[in-house]
Amino acid sequence: MGMRDRHTTTSPASAQRVLDPASQIKVAYIETAGLSRWLATSGTFPLGVVAFGSPRSVSLPCPVIELDLPLLEGPSRCEVWSCDQPVRVYRDGDVSAAMSGDLLFGSITAHEENDTSLDHTTEKAYRQLLRLLNESGFPHLWRIWNYFANINEQQYGLERYRLFCMGRYRALVEALPGFPGSLPAGTAVGTTGGPLQIYFLAGAHPATHLGNPRQVNAYDYPEIYGPRSPSFARATLCRSESATHLFISGTASVVGHQSQHAGLADMQALETITNLRALIDRARGVTPSLQRGTNLQSVFKVYVRNSKQLDTVRSILQDPFLLSSQLLYLQGDLCRRELLVEIEGLMAAD
Repeated sequence: MGMRDRHTTTSPASAQRVLDPASQIKVAYIETAGLSRWLATSGTFPLGVVAFGSPRSVSLPCPVIELDLPLLEGPSRCEVWSCDQPVRVYRDGDVSAAMSGDLLFGSITAHEENDTSLDHTTEKAYRQLLRLLNESGFPHLWRIWNYFANINEQQYGLERYRLFCMGRYRALVEALPGFPGSLPAGTAVGTTGGPLQIYFLAGAHPATHLGNPRQVNAYDYPEIYGPRSPSFARATLCRSESATHLFISGTASVVGHQSQHAGLADMQALETITNLRALIDRARGVTPSLQRGTNLQSVFKVYVRNSKQLDTVRSILQDPFLLSSQLLYLQGDLCRRELLVEIEGLMAAD
């Protein structure tokens, strides 16, 4: 069966699958040159593909996100999200989604107008996102990624990241039930160029959103970080009868709400690992399936602000905690100018 035969195109209103069985989601970092063969032989159904730094060369029957976010080592690779059940695809302009069982993978590309600030562009995109989820029957956000250019630059007298946070907040506080307790794990990273690009996972059933005992909830940050606090949880835990997934937000060298070790990439990497350990221990207290010794698989993306510090960061990450994981090193700007390293990931237990 070819890839095209494994997908159908649908509208969001006709794609409600609240009662479908759970679809098991997987993610892998696949070399771009071998992507077509992997998709044809993996035995899974692609939900979405994220390309880094260079465009993919094959046509794909699922949402595709191409980020101006350079890989820092190894051959060109893509982040491939797939599942074990057939996929229904929806496309409408710059909005696309793939639905399978009880989950949805979607993407939105939002182009900024010359006379419009980033907060308005962000708010409009998030309202589109929430409308898609509600119309398609997947109202619960599980994980969300945000990428846009010039994240630390000024626009209309405010840092663009803070403008982004304002727009995201306005959409979510009005239209996301249970805000802020229902906020999912999230990432916001600055790209070299390109529009605002958002991709996300959502489900027909709610997940458990977690804080980090070493950090203040991002949505409770004081006003010194901007007019509106960042709207995300530190992690999201999704459980079914056959699998557990822990989606880990972009995590950096922040204790409480304050950045640590300014200018020291090695110490920031160590602090980040400590934060990750605390977060995973918190999740293990919620579900036994993430305990050590179980069948755990994990992947992590490591964002490094300055490519010249890659070797320093990589030497710190030769930690037993990460040695059994797939790691992808990317060059990206982070939400605070002083932060040099950020790590996000997914842990899965069968």
